[in-house]
Amino acid sequence: MTILKHSRRMLCGAGVMAIGTFAALPASAETFTCPTEGGDMVFGQEAQVAGLDMHFSSAISARNVAMHIYETLMTRGEDNAPIHELAASHEVSDDGLTYTFKLRDGITFHNGKPMTSADVLASFERYQKIGVDRATLEPVASMAAPDPSTFVITLNNKVPVFIEQLSSFRVPIVIIPAEEAGKEPNQIEYIGTGPFKFAEWVPDGFVKLERFDDYVPNTAFEGKTGFGGYKVACFDTVTFRIVKEPGARVAGLETGELQGVEDVPTKAAERLVDNEDIKLIPVDNWWIHIAIVNQSSPPTDKLGVRKAIQVGLDMEEIMEIATDGAYTLNHGFQYPGNPYFVEGGQEWYNVSDKERAKQYLEEADYNGEPVVLLTNSDYTNMYNASLVMSEQLKDIGINAELKVVDWPTSRQERDNTNAWNLFFTGFGTGPSIGPQGAVVDLVQPANLSRAPEDPELDDAWSRMQLEETEEGRKAAFNDVQTIFYDDVYAIVMGDIQKVQGVRSNVDGFVPFRIPRLWNVWFEG
Repeated sequence: MTILKHSRRMLCGAGVMAIGTFAALPASAETFTCPTEGGDMVFGQEAQVAGLDMHFSSAISARNVAMHIYETLMTRGEDNAPIHELAASHEVSDDGLTYTFKLRDGITFHNGKPMTSADVLASFERYQKIGVDRATLEPVASMAAPDPSTFVITLNNKVPVFIEQLSSFRVPIVIIPAEEAGKEPNQIEYIGTGPFKFAEWVPDGFVKLERFDDYVPNTAFEGKTGFGGYKVACFDTVTFRIVKEPGARVAGLETGELQGVEDVPTKAAERLVDNEDIKLIPVDNWWIHIAIVNQSSPPTDKLGVRKAIQVGLDMEEIMEIATDGAYTLNHGFQYPGNPYFVEGGQEWYNVSDKERAKQYLEEADYNGEPVVLLTNSDYTNMYNASLVMSEQLKDIGINAELKVVDWPTSRQERDNTNAWNLFFTGFGTGPSIGPQGAVVDLVQPANLSRAPEDPELDDAWSRMQLEETEEGRKAAFNDVQTIFYDDVYAIVMGDIQKVQGVRSNVDGFVPFRIPRLWNVWFEG
C-alpha cells in the first residue's frame, strides 16, 4: 500500500502554505497572481451531483462543485485551524456567550448585489431551519445585524468548540442573498460570493462554472490555505464532468480529455506512475469506509442481528477487494496520529468470527428475513464493498439482498424510506473534518441510523462540545465511539486512501478534501 508514495512523479504538498488561526499577512508579503490565465479546466469526478444547495447536502460530490461558488464567515486553513473568510475579524465576550463578527468590505454576490450582514443573518436563519448540521446552531439564543458590516450571535450557554463547529465545511453555513434564504431546500438560485459563478448544469453530465470577474480576494492572506485565503480564478471556466466508470476517468486523463480526476484506481496508478504527461497525488485517510445500520427496520432492529453482522465480517477481505489494496485497517472514527484518535469499541472491530455470529442470530430468533444492503453504482469502492459484505453475510446465514441505485437515489432512499438495513457511504476523516463532523450523522438531529433516543449518547455528544478542556472532550468522544460500537450504529470497514491525478501542464493543484481549482493554472 506504499508502492505509490515515493514516486518522483507525485506531489506531496511541498510548498503548501500553512497559516495559523486568524493569521494575517506580514506587510512585505506578495499575494498570489496567476502565472497564466484562461482555458477550461475539465475535472472528472466519480458521482452525480444531486443539488448545489450546500445548506442541505453533506455529499462530497456536491461540495466538489459548490465550494467554488459559495463562501462562509469562517472556514479552515491548511493546518485545520479556523480562519476568517467573509468575516474580517471576530470578538468573543468575556462570558463566552456573544460573538461579534465584522465583515470584509467590498464583497459582492454573483448577481452584483453587495453583501451585508442582512444576508448573513438570513443565511444563518435558513440554516437553523433546514441545515443538515443545524445542531451547530442549537445553542444560539439570538442573532442580529445591528449595522451592515456587523453580525452578532449570542448563545444560551458557553460552547468552547463553537468557532470550530462554525468553521466546519462538512455542511457549511454558506452565505447566500437574503432574498434566496426564504426558499425551500434545493430551490435556490446558485448565487454566492466565490471566485467562480454558476454557468450551466446538465444532470448526469456536467456542471460548468465561470470566473467571477468582480471577486474580491481576502488580502489578509498571500495565497490559498484550506478553503480560504487569497483566492484567484486563473481558468476562464471549470467543468466538473461526471465520469462514474474508473476506466473512463483514467482514459480521459491519459488522452487529455480530462485535465484532472478525483480518483485514480490503485492498479491504474501503478501503471501511470512513470507517465510524463500525468502527475499523481496520493491522499491518505480520505474517508472511513462505513455502512450505516438502520436500527428501526427489521431485522436490524434487533441488537442480536446487528451484533451478528458486526462480529461476522472480515474487514481485511472487504477493504482489499473494495480498494485494490489502497486502505488501512482502522476501527476509529478518527485516524491514528489525529489528536482525537481513541480506542473505544476496538474489541468489536474486524472480529471475523462466523460461529459467534451464528450464535447471535440464533439468540435473536432470526428467521431468514431479508437484510437489504443499499449501495450505489457511482462509487466503485462502495459497490465492491457491498458485494463482498453480501457474500460474507450469506456465509453466516443472513439473507442478504443488494439494492443498487445511483448515488443521489441512494441518499434519497436512505432519507425517505425504511426499506434498507445497511447504507454504504464514506465519512470524511481528512484534516478538515474533526471529531464533531466525524460522528454528527449518527447523533441527533441527523440520526441516520434511526436509533431510539439514548440519553447516554446525548450526554456524551453534549460533553464533546461543552467540556472546557481538550482532554475532557476527547474522553467524551471515546464514550460516543464506544456507544456506536456497543449498540452497532454503523459498520466501520477501514480507512480509504486515494490517488488523484492531473495532467502535467496543470500547476498549483493540491487536494484538500475536494479539488480546489482556484490558484490553479495551465503552464505555458
